[in-house]
This record gives sequence, structure tokens and C-alpha cells, in this order.
Amino acid sequence: MNLILKTRVGQGLPTVWAGFDRALFDQLSPPFPPVKVVRFDGCLPGDVVHLRLNFLLFRQDWISLITDQQTTENEIYFVDKGTRLPFFLSYWQHHHRLLRDPSDKQQTIVVDDITFRTPFILTDYLIYPLMWLQFAYRKPIYRRVFKRER
Repeated sequence: MNLILKTRVGQGLPTVWAGFDRALFDQLSPPFPPVKVVRFDGCLPGDVVHLRLNFLLFRQDWISLITDQQTTENEIYFVDKGTRLPFFLSYWQHHHRLLRDPSDKQQTIVVDDITFRTPFILTDYLIYPLMWLQFAYRKPIYRRVFKRER
């Protein structure tokens, strides 16, 4: 399954890229399941992000490896791939794209481009709305953190 969400924010590309750090990552975590960050190396190739999801009666580890990162004049992106996933996922790749807004160079479009699979195709469709909600939750946070400076 593929999920793409786009959010326009009020700061330029270099500023937004500089803000993709542990503090932002902590703010982006949804209220459920609670997430403990075990390890956050950053957003460059070879970096590891290790999360522990707390489902109240049990916990699941989610470990992703940053496999790619590129910078051009109009885009900065990095890709994380799941190497250890919670039971409900069998594949995870998240392409984080930051695009210079062509209509206003002082704005950036944050794109969450996610490809995921569950162990069964039926559960792909059942999980999709939950994944959409988890990432739609990020939109107002991105806008608040990267609001236009006046």
C-alpha cells in the first residue's frame, strides 16, 4: 500500500531540513500507541531510529535504517526502511521529501510518501485508514513548528 500526505509549511527548504531532528521527531509521535525513542541517530545514511511502541499489554520494537539521503536545489529527502517491525507490518519504507515550493521560495512542501505491507493483503486495507490518521496527525505539527517568521 502507498500513502502520500503533503503539507505546505511557512519556512524555506534549508530551515525545514535543519529542523528535522530529535525534538521534531518527539513532537510527531501520536498519542497512541505511546512511543519511547530508544535510539535516534538522525536522517543520514546509516543512521538508525529505534522505537518502542507501548500497546499497554505488550510492547513492540520498530527499528528503521536510513538508507538514502539526497540534496538538490529544489529537494532534500531521506528514506527509512524498516529492519525490525511490529507484528502488524511486514514491510515499511518512508520517503521523507522536502520540496521547495515553486510558487513561494520561502515555503516548503513536506511530503510523507509511505509504502507498507502487512502479513495479509486484507489487513493492508484495514490498516490503511489507521496509518493515514497517524500521519495526518503530523500536518498541524509541521505547520506550527515551521510557521512563517514575521
